Amino acid sequence: MTPAAEVLHEAQFNTKFKTYIFFIVLFYLFMSVIGWVVIPFWVCGLGQWLSGKYFNTLMCRLTRKQLLFSKGILFRIEKTIPLENIQDLSFVGGPILRGLGLTFIRVETAGGGGGHGNQSMMSIPGVIGAEELKTLILAQREVVIREKHGSVSSGNVVNDAVLLQEIRDELKGLRADLNRIAAEKN
Repeated sequence: MTPAAEVLHEAQFNTKFKTYIFFIVLFYLFMSVIGWVVIPFWVCGLGQWLSGKYFNTLMCRLTRKQLLFSKGILFRIEKTIPLENIQDLSFVGGPILRGLGLTFIRVETAGGGGGHGNQSMMSIPGVIGAEELKTLILAQREVVIREKHGSVSSGNVVNDAVLLQEIRDELKGLRADLNRIAAEKN
């Protein structure tokens, strides 16, 4: 494995995502005429089986330079996103997702065509520790950008994330000291 392909973090997925898949497909079956024929099979076992199979295809890995994601049973989707192309990471969670304790991470990327509007989005469903994954992706993205532009970097996302947390804590302490001094003057 090359250093660039070294896996820094492999995401785990919440098993409640299988329940989400089951109910979303059931909803669409209810909405279609042909779906009414399939509903008894879906409810009596086909839904649980296919939801489990789909869940087992989910994979998300953070490497030194890329975010890798794959999913799908019949149609396998594999995406490789260079970290330097990631523009934004956000969380998506409607009432059903919140009820199941699930979060989707939406990844927005910049395209390589040079024109405006070359953005694409991808959702990573049901990740356990979504906030931690987001922090790791953004920290490693900064490492990649610094390396690309010639800045010195350790290249270690964990050390960089710890350093950023230490800086944040130190700034909070300074803010508290300044507020205390300002209060003493008044």
